[in-house]
Amino acid sequence: MTKVTDITPVKCSLYFLPVETRVPLKFGPETLTAVTCARVMMRVRKTDGQMVDGWGETPLSVQWVWPSQLSYNERHITLKDFCLRLAEAWGTFAGRGHAIEIGHAFQKEVLSALLAEFNQKRGESEPMPWLAALVCCSAFDIALHDAYGIANQKPIYQSYAPPFMELDLSHYLEPAEGANVDFRGKYPVDFFINNPPARLPAWHLVGGLDPISKDELSGNEPDDGYPVLLQDWIERDGLNCLKVKLRGTDYEWDYRRLERVGEVCIENGVDWLTADFNSTVLDPSYVNAILDRLVMEHPRIYGMILYVEQPFPYELEKYQIDVHSVSARKPLFMDESAHDWKLVRKGRSLGWTGVALKTCKTQTGALLSLCWAKAHGMTLMVQDLTNPMLAQIPHVLLAANAGTIMGVETNAMQFYPDASNMEAEIHPGLYRRRAGQLDLSTISGPGFGYRLGEIGRQLPQPETI
Repeated sequence: MTKVTDITPVKCSLYFLPVETRVPLKFGPETLTAVTCARVMMRVRKTDGQMVDGWGETPLSVQWVWPSQLSYNERHITLKDFCLRLAEAWGTFAGRGHAIEIGHAFQKEVLSALLAEFNQKRGESEPMPWLAALVCCSAFDIALHDAYGIANQKPIYQSYAPPFMELDLSHYLEPAEGANVDFRGKYPVDFFINNPPARLPAWHLVGGLDPISKDELSGNEPDDGYPVLLQDWIERDGLNCLKVKLRGTDYEWDYRRLERVGEVCIENGVDWLTADFNSTVLDPSYVNAILDRLVMEHPRIYGMILYVEQPFPYELEKYQIDVHSVSARKPLFMDESAHDWKLVRKGRSLGWTGVALKTCKTQTGALLSLCWAKAHGMTLMVQDLTNPMLAQIPHVLLAANAGTIMGVETNAMQFYPDASNMEAEIHPGLYRRRAGQLDLSTISGPGFGYRLGEIGRQLPQPETI
């Protein structure tokens, strides 16, 4: 049944915004020194014929979405080409209804087939992976949700319930076998926290190449007014939460890295750590050995580790590793492998206890995974894809409404702080961490509350096929 609140996409405009890092960011075996952000304007038609524009943005983080021996340039061009195909597909998609209904239908009916066709036409030996397709699609999906909120003059998180949504969660989700869970009559709003906070604890990323002490400085560090050493970041931003990137393939290096960062935390009054093993571990005993050694040699540092993030490979269905022994020691969070709620369900059966949500896997998918995980007693976190500019706003709103284990990861201000200068004039608390927190109080209005008309960013000409 058509409702006055329904929308349907009619046109998409795609923009590529290049960004360079001030310092390199290491992702497993690769290093990120630049990124292209895909920004999308999606025009939708309301039931009454009125046209409304919504906006979305996602960094196309090549090394994260597509770890490979293929050259960076080849993968980068492929992601941009797929975004162009998506712009055409979204502009001709006949979906109608709520943003979640349309976003879910697009992923189910169009995205998989589009990716298969795209890979077949490329004719390469290595196909572009599903995670990369999701990240490309996310800018469009976020724009769709923004447009829906604007069309109905509602902050988007107030629309994830009746009378706006016609279909309840049982249309999208199935409980785990044997779980006392029923999604009938339930909507996303039932799994959000009441009174989402205006301030969130901010997690700082300690990258694999980040210098910890002065003796690690090479002399080539940027002299641009921003901190370089970890202690200086802690002091400037009042940090209380550090995420430590590890190698996952070098036991002694990983252990010493946690040990050294933990010592800096203790010296500077930082309370919390998380260990990110970069999806490179194949045997749980590797992680267990590091945790067991820490608890014996540095019990205080062990106690500071709030959770462990994605030690094992992305391909959960290929690498069905029983991880109960790790989650018995610390909460264990899925990240790269949690593409959708079905994989979250599989992960839970293998022993994972939490889910790290990301808007870059689509707003629609993040919300459905959030609801499934919470219904089954799993803990949540919201992780960053080094989100600058507009990408930061849906990211932090997801964390504020989800009710995470603690705050939100946010690190664009470390790696390309000047990229967001124009957005920071309107939302200063989102692009600079103060007292260890982000301030969301400037977000206001319908959709994602970007206040886009007040941000003076000039966009390039839109991309075309």
